[in-house]
Amino acid sequence: MPVVRGCHLPDELLYDVDNHIWFQEVGDGNVKLGMTTVAAAMAGPLVAFTPKRVGRSVRAGKSCATVESGKWVGPAKSAAGGEVIEVNEDLVNEPSTVNEDPYEKGWMVILKPDEWDSVRPGLVLGADVASRYEAKMDADGFDGCE
Repeated sequence: MPVVRGCHLPDELLYDVDNHIWFQEVGDGNVKLGMTTVAAAMAGPLVAFTPKRVGRSVRAGKSCATVESGKWVGPAKSAAGGEVIEVNEDLVNEPSTVNEDPYEKGWMVILKPDEWDSVRPGLVLGADVASRYEAKMDADGFDGCE
């Protein structure tokens, strides 16, 4: 598992580094997504998580949820468009879960993606993500997760 400046980035995931979002293919053509440890550390403790509702459409490059911390409010942008088929209600009730466990308990939504075969090649494999995140952290002036 790559660790960049104290931020863990699991190998088995795909990453949209620019938007700090991870994707996991869940085996039925759907994808689970969430915030990376980098996003969680940059935002600080989340105080609100407002996802799009089940059945709603997400356009590629647009928000699948709004996240709020003490220092930031903004969209969680999905590289993939599609239909929201499941929402992490536990995260709605306890948003700070993403700060503690962004890759397991802190996932955000599951999408039935449109055109996944054209989106997937634009994402970075976990095994290849370290150098891209190092450059992104430099560009954002972010020291790391520790």
